[in-house]
Amino acid sequence: MSARRIFARPARYAAIAPYLWMVLFFLVPFGFVLKIALSQTAIAQPPYTPLFDLWGGREATKAALDQLSLDNFKLLISDNIYILSYLRSLTVALLSTAILLVIGYPIAYGMARCPPGVRRALVMAVILPFWTSFLIRIYAWIAILKPEGLLNALLRALGLPALDIMDTDIAVYVGLVYAYLPFMVLPLYAVLERQDQSLLEAAADLGCTPTEAFWRVTFPMSLPGVAAGALLCFIPMAGEFVIPDLMGGSETLMLGRVIWTEFFANRDWPAASAVAIVLLATLVIPILLFEREQAKVLA
Repeated sequence: MSARRIFARPARYAAIAPYLWMVLFFLVPFGFVLKIALSQTAIAQPPYTPLFDLWGGREATKAALDQLSLDNFKLLISDNIYILSYLRSLTVALLSTAILLVIGYPIAYGMARCPPGVRRALVMAVILPFWTSFLIRIYAWIAILKPEGLLNALLRALGLPALDIMDTDIAVYVGLVYAYLPFMVLPLYAVLERQDQSLLEAAADLGCTPTEAFWRVTFPMSLPGVAAGALLCFIPMAGEFVIPDLMGGSETLMLGRVIWTEFFANRDWPAASAVAIVLLATLVIPILLFEREQAKVLA
């Protein structure tokens, strides 16, 4: 047997690994969540009555299909709480992503234009917060923004009025932007750092000012990084629970908090699963659009 055939089989099995990973850690859990979403709420353990009995055979499956009901999904469009939390989650995620892009792009651009040695130090500075617990970093911001926190202590020392930021939308945006800034900066930096600087020189030779060269050359070529950073930030922020719960107060209603409340407070697992599936379906749309645009570029 030739060496080429010996190494061909492991390579073939390695190509299957991503699909196996998706089946085990996405499709199988999604199947369980979908099964719960199609079930009925019950006072039991677990707190739902499943319609599908996988061990009941064909007759049980046929009976389950006859009883199939989308009541839990209908509830989502008939109850204003779900509608408002859905719209609010998308609004907060979109606005936070826009703020991250405005802040993160100059940071990534500056990092890409620094000398190589300085770049490595700056990349390490961006990654460094990940070495600290996420909860510790959020509680640090709570210590800064609370009424008797460090921010108001500094303002009082300067003779300025104190700010009531904690438990407001502003605190939520501060927490989201801080937590997800590296996810915006790193994809942008990776794209900007690889750009060919001779293109800017050519643009200057053709009469472009530095500003015109940026908008006509640099920014269009960095759009893949913009899209990647936006997706990496928007998708988890739409379902964020910890930051709105700790920094937004009781009035902050987002889907992540609604799901937690339905699961652990109301014990309504079918409704919570239906909310999770709707959120997942919403987040899949920008991913598919991004993949389609990437396919057009590669074609």
